[in-house]
Amino acid sequence: MNSNTTQKTPHRVGFVSLGCPKATVDSEHILTRLRAEGYEISPDYEGADLVVVNTCGFINAAVEESLDAIGEALDENGKVIVTGCLGAKGDIVQQAHPNVLAVTGPHATEEVMRAIHEHLPAEH
Repeated sequence: MNSNTTQKTPHRVGFVSLGCPKATVDSEHILTRLRAEGYEISPDYEGADLVVVNTCGFINAAVEESLDAIGEALDENGKVIVTGCLGAKGDIVQQAHPNVLAVTGPHATEEVMRAIHEHLPAEH
């Protein structure tokens, strides 16, 4: 058996999307890029190498839901990238959850992908 044929397991990314249809479109763009670059999408946080939380920050209830989702992802996984409308208010995220890996605003597919590449280089 040739040891050079050993396949590496692709990195797995957990993902949660909160908010409006525009946030859903942002999530779909990110998920499409992840799959195209060989990342797998994990059905849960524990099986993921990191988690992306696409947040909403429109009303207070949405801010609380987003902060709770970030906290849950940190508790279950420990490696979290935050994007979306609440991410545009990065100080709120950093104050509540200083251990997140990165914070970006909405419509930031390239920034999210750079953060993912920094923490989980693509397998080629």
